[in-house]
Amino acid sequence: MDRLFGTDGIRGMPGKYPLTDGMIFKLGKAAAHLLLRRNSRKKAAAQPLKIIIGKDTRLSGQRIEVVLVSGISSYGVDVLLAGVISTPGLAFLTKELKADMGVMVSASHNRAEENGIKFFSRSGYKLSKAQEDR
Repeated sequence: MDRLFGTDGIRGMPGKYPLTDGMIFKLGKAAAHLLLRRNSRKKAAAQPLKIIIGKDTRLSGQRIEVVLVSGISSYGVDVLLAGVISTPGLAFLTKELKADMGVMVSASHNRAEENGIKFFSRSGYKLSKAQEDR
């Protein structure tokens, strides 16, 4: 089976695999599930788990954001919306706001019609290939 994640997240045409609403919802659920599984071994935290989402100005970003929020929220993980922000800005905010994960909706330098999703660890770094493969 082909790898879902490329060298810098998931990219493609919105509405077509891998950026269908169903797949985006599953990605949101998977991100929340990964956090819950990783934190289940720790003592109950005083703060709920939270994921911060940012996006660039592509028109499809709003729809992708809404579907991601639905998937993440279905597992009871809180979502903070950063709005329009640069990828480095989102990485910084993830760490600064002590979010458990960051998600950037952007296809960077790709064509404006395309979009993508990139995940960051709580320290503001891109997830490892092993984490992406989970």
